[in-house]
Amino acid sequence: MREHKIKLSKEEVKDFVVRASKCDFDIDVSYNHITVDAKSILGVLALDLRQILTVSCNGYSADFEKYLTSKVAMVA
Repeated sequence: MREHKIKLSKEEVKDFVVRASKCDFDIDVSYNHITVDAKSILGVLALDLRQILTVSCNGYSADFEKYLTSKVAMVA
């Protein structure tokens, strides 16, 4: 399982969900103790987008990995 720490704005959620939906493996997004399916726009919008989110991928897609790398949160 691969994990990435990302930061998304409300405007970026649709693009994130569309890209996640193209993957043929499970992807979860979590913050604190809440975990949602990354392919669910309502689930992702329900998270606190002001916080750093953890994306857990149960597979590999070069395109999705490249996208996630562009959204990496700068952790202080």
